[in-house]
Amino acid sequence: MSVEVGNETNWTIDPKQFSDLGVWVMDQMHVSTQSDLTITFVDPAPIATLHEHWMNLEGPTDVMSFPMDELRPGTPGNTAPEGILGDIVICPDVALQQALAAGHSAIEEIMLLTTHGILHLLGFDHTTPEQEHQMFGLQRRLLLTFLAQRPGELVEISLLPGSPDMLAAYYAEEAARKARKGEQH
Repeated sequence: MSVEVGNETNWTIDPKQFSDLGVWVMDQMHVSTQSDLTITFVDPAPIATLHEHWMNLEGPTDVMSFPMDELRPGTPGNTAPEGILGDIVICPDVALQQALAAGHSAIEEIMLLTTHGILHLLGFDHTTPEQEHQMFGLQRRLLLTFLAQRPGELVEISLLPGSPDMLAAYYAEEAARKARKGEQH
């Protein structure tokens, strides 16, 4: 299994933690060992652009999943066919806000979002209460099992010293853009 982790932000993020998590989840879901996954961390503006383009929703979001070969989970002894699982895009700035609201660490939130994103790539969804119960229960079990079997402590993400608040900058730029647009009418 190949899990490529990219970071296009000012956050210090240990890519190995996310690569290990991706491999773990794919293995637990019986995805072929020849399958690939990409996880990319981005700032609020790029994920807001993706959010509007693909979901027709305004503003930055926490995680987006882009399936490629529409792989589905296998079963014990019957691994899913190989292919490209897809791409997960995560915004640490939004994740931090959610972590603060939920009362846990940013690294825990981003690990949860990574697991959530992988399950979306495997065809899980949460549009109905039954789907939500199944998907959220599975993501919780996968993440807790990963954390329990993983040696050592998680390395917390951190913002590089002197980095601007990109979420605040995004909303300030959006407000200015809307004000300019309002002046033109």
